[in-house]
Order: sequence, then C-alpha cells, then structure tokens
Amino acid sequence: MRSSFGTAAPGPAEPESRIPVAVHASDPITREGALSQLRQHPVIDLREETETGPDTVALLISETLDETALSRLRKLVRSEGARAVLVVSTIRETELLDVIECGVGAIVWRHEATAHRLVQAVVAASRGDGDLPADLLGRLISQVGSLHRTASSHPGAPSSGLAPREVDVLRLVAEGLDTGEIASKLSYSERTVKNVMHGLTTRLHLRNRAHAVAHALREGYI
Repeated sequence: MRSSFGTAAPGPAEPESRIPVAVHASDPITREGALSQLRQHPVIDLREETETGPDTVALLISETLDETALSRLRKLVRSEGARAVLVVSTIRETELLDVIECGVGAIVWRHEATAHRLVQAVVAASRGDGDLPADLLGRLISQVGSLHRTASSHPGAPSSGLAPREVDVLRLVAEGLDTGEIASKLSYSERTVKNVMHGLTTRLHLRNRAHAVAHALREGYI
C-alpha cells in the first residue's frame, strides 16, 4: 500500500518522452537486478551512473540509510540536481525528515520493489510528485507534528507564511489527489494549481511536493 502526493492513478501514465534513469547501488548484483527490471519498460532510458544530472532520475538502492548512502543521496540531489528515488529496506525516524528535506519525493520499500512499482516511483519523481509508502507517510506526519509542538512552545518561532490558497492545495496534495482532482475540488484551473505549487516551492526553497507537505505539517498548517 502506498500514498502518492499528486499521482492517484493505479499505474504510471505514458510520459511524452522517455525518462533518463541512472541506477546507483552499493554492489553490482543489486544494480544489475534493478537494471534488468527497468530495461524492459519503454518509458525508461537507462543511463550510466556518471550521467546523473538535472534531467535525470537517480534510483538509489541501499539496504539501510547509513551515512555513506545519505551523503551520496545529498550529492545526487543537491550537487548534481537529480530527482531521486530511494529504495531501502528500513529507515529510522531520525532519518526520515532528513531524506524528505534533502529532496527525495519517492521512496520504495525493497520488499515491494517490483518492476511496476519502480516505474511508478520513477514517473512520479520525474514529474516532481511525491510517492511514499502509506506507513511511511503516517510516520512522517507524526514526526513533523512532534517537531511542530516543540517549536510552538518557543515564542517567536519563525512562521512559513503560507497563504490560505496554498494551504488548501497542500491539504489535498497530502490526501493523494492529483492536479486535476485538486483543481476540480477547489474550482480552480489546473494551471492555477500548478502555479500555486510552483510559487510556494520556489518562495520557500522546497524541492518537491513531498517536501512542501512536510514543511506545511512542520509549521502546523495541515
């Protein structure tokens, strides 16, 4: 079971062009296994690890999120500008918000990492959408809620200053609605919804929809 920020369809829609994907893994057997699963899908354009860049989705596979894997993840997203999909067996509470704020919008449990599931996550990441397992989303909400309660006990804590329209959109994003569904629910055009998301992510230096939802949760807006 999973929760998608902005991708409600059961399977990935065909994008207009193929998605460049670079697979990063700690060992060659794991990497080759992922490559063999993705190679058969026409929407995927596999690249070498050294070809990771702003237009590429970096698929990082790790058993656990140790410091080496986290550093590699930060480099891929922050230095090389890639959109990241993290495939991991387990993730600790203390690591979860770091991963989201690093810019990772799509996370897949290793035991759920079928070819179909990986392609779903890659498509979501390429669009800037979020794709988190449902149980992980619950942990994220709990964690940022705890952080918000701690911060609110200190007077003078800075506010993110979200506009009511931005909060309305983010609440529906958090519920897993896609752009068209949000537009219909709020009686906006799809362009307006996209402009709202672009405006708030740019203004607050947020990396994707998942990061925006985490930010809104942390600030107590949703």
